[in-house]
Amino acid sequence: MQTLAHFADGGPGPWILFFPLIWAAVVIGGITLLRRTVWRGRRGSWRPAPDDNSPIAVLGHRFASGEIDEDEYWRRLSVLDEQFGRTGKGGAA
Repeated sequence: MQTLAHFADGGPGPWILFFPLIWAAVVIGGITLLRRTVWRGRRGSWRPAPDDNSPIAVLGHRFASGEIDEDEYWRRLSVLDEQFGRTGKGGAA
């Protein structure tokens, strides 16, 4: 009687290819689990924490609370982006 472990000439047969796939799934699953749990908390440690007192954050809070309308928000945000935005001083990219 031939089994899958002893294919035609006594070798492991095509199932030998299945075991690397299992190990790849275990490694990928472990990395995914680490990325979603442990490494997520460390992600922000190298970046500066968002400042809730920055003018752009204050403007966002005022818009969210309904103190200003959308047109006023975008008008003020465009002015603030020139000074505090990502383009840097002088508008150079």
